[in-house]
Amino acid sequence: MSTALDPAKYPIGKFTAPSSYTQQEMQAWIDDIKTLPGRLHKAVMTLTEPQLDTPYRTGGWTIRQVVHHVADSHANALIRFKLALTEDNPTIKPYEEADWALLADYRLPVEPALRMLEGLHLRWAAILEGMDEDQWNKTFYHPASGETAPLRKILGMYAWHGKHHLAHITGVKF
Repeated sequence: MSTALDPAKYPIGKFTAPSSYTQQEMQAWIDDIKTLPGRLHKAVMTLTEPQLDTPYRTGGWTIRQVVHHVADSHANALIRFKLALTEDNPTIKPYEEADWALLADYRLPVEPALRMLEGLHLRWAAILEGMDEDQWNKTFYHPASGETAPLRKILGMYAWHGKHHLAHITGVKF
């Protein structure tokens, strides 16, 4: 049995947390968070409505759904960071992202999601850039995965998440 990842599903591979975290790596991830809204906007701004409604892979979400998903996912990430920074290892609320993608707002134009991402990433980057070492070690508990993870790892995961979905969009051949 092959263990190779499906490049259509994981175009940049799966996220792997490093064993240690360097300042350069952390800053690169913060830069990824800061620049994702502009990169995502650039990737979709010239797409037609039929192109936005094209799945990025067989059985996958449409490009429109991916854009809305990134906005929802990263809004949850910002809240999770704020909870971890202000509470002691809070339990966060998981959500059914596949079910969210079926809601009516995922059929809206992508502009509201892009505007949402722009504002929330600006706020998120301000928090990230102001964090000290103790804050990077703060954690939250994710009941769906059973994992308690430090915010430095979560930063890396969300930096990967943005690039992962951006690659889904830019990988579609029309």
